[in-house]
Amino acid sequence: MQAANIMLTGMVVVFIFLAILIGAIKLMTHLVGQEPEPLKPKKSAGFKSAAVPNAHIAAISAAVHQYRNQEK
Repeated sequence: MQAANIMLTGMVVVFIFLAILIGAIKLMTHLVGQEPEPLKPKKSAGFKSAAVPNAHIAAISAAVHQYRNQEK
């Protein structure tokens, strides 16, 4: 009997906690109002980057091209 009483008490406590949590989330949603705007990605310049010079990109591309031609 004591095990059933503890189980029932635990279930009631969890139910009350979840009900309070759901109510708090709904209250905060109404207080905040609208949803935040989604972030827009910045326009990238493709492969052109300040960190990697164009000469390095050209050299890497030529090496890859040469490697692929040797594999054929």
